[in-house]
Amino acid sequence: MNCEELGLDRVREFRSTRLMRGLIALLVLIIGLVPPVRAETPVDLELILAIDVSRSMTPRELEIQRKGYAEALVSPDVIEAIGLGRHRQIALMYIEWAGYLSQRTIVDWTLIRTRADAEAFAARLTAQFSEAMRRTSISGAIYYGVERFEGNGFAGIRQVIDISGDGPNNQGPPVLSARAEAAAHGVTINGLPLMTREGMGSQWHLDDLDLYYRDCVISGPTSFVIPVLEWEDFPAAVRRKLVLELVDRRPGAEITQPAEGYDCLIGERIWDEIMGDWN
Repeated sequence: MNCEELGLDRVREFRSTRLMRGLIALLVLIIGLVPPVRAETPVDLELILAIDVSRSMTPRELEIQRKGYAEALVSPDVIEAIGLGRHRQIALMYIEWAGYLSQRTIVDWTLIRTRADAEAFAARLTAQFSEAMRRTSISGAIYYGVERFEGNGFAGIRQVIDISGDGPNNQGPPVLSARAEAAAHGVTINGLPLMTREGMGSQWHLDDLDLYYRDCVISGPTSFVIPVLEWEDFPAAVRRKLVLELVDRRPGAEITQPAEGYDCLIGERIWDEIMGDWN
């Protein structure tokens, strides 16, 4: 090989090396610009507890709800049910809601695996109590809940929103449209209608709120309604509801009346009759 050929080979080698280094640098730059994919924690259930704190609830009722959920979460039945799942752990979130734009997260997504985890969650629930807010928008609570599943860091076998409330929807989009949105995302909705009469505003109450929840609110093949008629029954009802959600089972017949096409806009109509423009 003469000097000219040797020189050409070295030039080609130099160019090849420079090109390779450039490609490597470009690849490193591209990798640096792409955000890392976070691994999602597998759980048996992603559960949102959505609690009504509208002004029809008294301060005592608001406290009963927080304490009732705290008591249920640490009960042996609930802890045992968590351990029966494939992953033996769940993701839990607790929110309070009232009007369409009135939702607040009390305890954000938390991994619950042991009794100690449940106790820590319960302690945060009862550390302080919040005031009531205006209006009742079940649809707002559902939309808010559906959004909370996105990018929460968990990969659940099931996703459930648990709605408890003492009246029908009277603000925001119709509850049927929110229910359809949840169904489109594969989210189950269960109901805990509070059919007590301690709070103010009896004109907003429905004597058959359990039927309203059954026909207008809940969604999913294993969805269910457990009515609460007296506040002393609340802790047991919450405990039973949580166990059923954890093991993905429907309860026995809670409501025996036949469905007759419930007026799912009844809350809006009541508001309009009393207050005027319902929205």
